[in-house]
Amino acid sequence: MDKQPLNNVILLADCYKVSHHLQYPPGTTKLYSYFESRGGKFPYTVFFGLQYILKRWLVGQVVTKEVIQEAKEIYNAAVLSDDLFNEEGWNYILEKHGGRLPIRIKAVAEGSVVPVKNVLFTVENTDPAVPWLTQYLETILVQTWYPMTVATVSRIHKQLVHHYNEISSDDMSLVSFSLHDTGYRGVSSVESAAIGGAAHMVNFKTSDTIAGSCMLRKYYHVDGVAAMSGPFSEHSTVTSWGRDRENEAHKMMLTKFMGRKFGCVVDSFNIWKCLEDTFGKEMKDLVIENGKKGGSISVRPDSGDPVEVVLKVLDILGKGFGTEKNSKGYKVLPEYIRVVQADGINYKCLAAILKAMEENGWAANNAGFGAGAALLQRIDRDTQKCAYKCSFAEVNGEEIDVYKQPITDPGKNSKRGRLALHCTNGVYTTVKASESSEEQDQLLTVFENGELLKDYTFDEVRLRAEISSNDIDILKFIAEDASK
Repeated sequence: MDKQPLNNVILLADCYKVSHHLQYPPGTTKLYSYFESRGGKFPYTVFFGLQYILKRWLVGQVVTKEVIQEAKEIYNAAVLSDDLFNEEGWNYILEKHGGRLPIRIKAVAEGSVVPVKNVLFTVENTDPAVPWLTQYLETILVQTWYPMTVATVSRIHKQLVHHYNEISSDDMSLVSFSLHDTGYRGVSSVESAAIGGAAHMVNFKTSDTIAGSCMLRKYYHVDGVAAMSGPFSEHSTVTSWGRDRENEAHKMMLTKFMGRKFGCVVDSFNIWKCLEDTFGKEMKDLVIENGKKGGSISVRPDSGDPVEVVLKVLDILGKGFGTEKNSKGYKVLPEYIRVVQADGINYKCLAAILKAMEENGWAANNAGFGAGAALLQRIDRDTQKCAYKCSFAEVNGEEIDVYKQPITDPGKNSKRGRLALHCTNGVYTTVKASESSEEQDQLLTVFENGELLKDYTFDEVRLRAEISSNDIDILKFIAEDASK
């Protein structure tokens, strides 16, 4: 066998779980667990990414004789024991279920925007002989935290852009193109880039992390790509011309990409001279000609204080190319020239820039933004305090509500019993399943006994995640966050 341990479903678990089948009460036939955000940085979560995990790791026959033997060898070596691995249990799954996992997973629809402290998905065994399987799958299923958290962070950015465009812009069509993902090089792996890049695309349609579109093509029915990029210079393509020929580098961009949308990094040497003299005088006619042919240029500063730099760049471009007042009384540059700030962007910095633009009379759609590490990497499972906990069991025919209640940290108290998720007038609440009906419950069966039962398209996901009237007050959140 071509050994690829990371494709072995039995090895997608923390080592200590190998002995857990020996630790549950005798007579246990059912374990039921749930996943939630217990709180965290943001007041809601955008649920996304479970479908990828299910399709990638759990659908179909995932247990074979070879998989069992490989896992046995590795775990026996890892835990220094040859009597802990549950070979009998895995052989049972192979023989009784054809290697398909006897598990039922119910989840809220992907793209849903759910306040924290609500159940997002539940897991339970469907065969009373393998109750241990519910918690064995915790490790891989909890990794939903990453796409979910990226989608949440990205949407917070979108709320800010949407808010300031509503105040100051006539054209809202650019909102979904206002935050560019530049995080490919800043994440820990290609898989992280694919998952995180896709999660950002839930909210925005612009990205340089092509791995995100590749993931969505395979797992979320995307034809083509889910987000776009375009020609853009980097420092090497400018500085390789030398300091005295920087203007030639920019002029070459205009010549090569005339009539197209493209961007130029402008801070390689003296950004103010570059904007005032090269773009505003020497190349002004070419910039205007590019606009007449349907193109536009985004100038990208990449150093300095983002708030101060963006305002100064706007002022220079306004003097060089003129501005108009829109219907809301804010200044707008000609459509053929814009600013893109991609250095140092996180939601706090974005809020500061957009606020400063508004206070100085600039419409929000004069600027676009890019984010990398702060978007895809500067997060962890505790950003939204994601947790997977057992809340119900059946032991010797008795139904038991299971919970934890640590005296040292009430924030880690867990929910009890079987759960349901209700949504009334856009407001989500978690209730006991006994207090709910199938029609009321927002948790839908997405996986059962090795089969995927819900297969969402990315268009559906995006539609659910759109900005709505039920959204949090984004400025209030930013103010409260700043005071912490």
